[in-house]
Amino acid sequence: MTRGNAHQVKVHYRGKSDDYLIFVENAQIVKDWLKDRSIPLAQVVNGFKIFVTHKQGNQGNFDGASDAQLNSEFGTHKAEEVIAQILEKGTIIETENPGRVASRNLTQGSLVSHN
Repeated sequence: MTRGNAHQVKVHYRGKSDDYLIFVENAQIVKDWLKDRSIPLAQVVNGFKIFVTHKQGNQGNFDGASDAQLNSEFGTHKAEEVIAQILEKGTIIETENPGRVASRNLTQGSLVSHN
């Protein structure tokens, strides 16, 4: 059974001092929200967590953005306001993580020499 083959959609925002990411449910709901702000953000985002990538673009290590980082970049640290700005100004990125296939236990079977 393969593992890890999940479809991910995130919105990347390149800020003045760092790169920020949020995960969203799908690209279409973001486009719908941009046209109709009556759609609740809870239906758009996949958690109200804002990540910072330390200038690694949309890859690398994702760390939670601090209030100080958010205040410096967006003028507020309120998650709803920051997420709205990222959705408005960011780039939607869709990725498909390939399934991982590997041996589960290399200590058993034909891969181990039996002396």
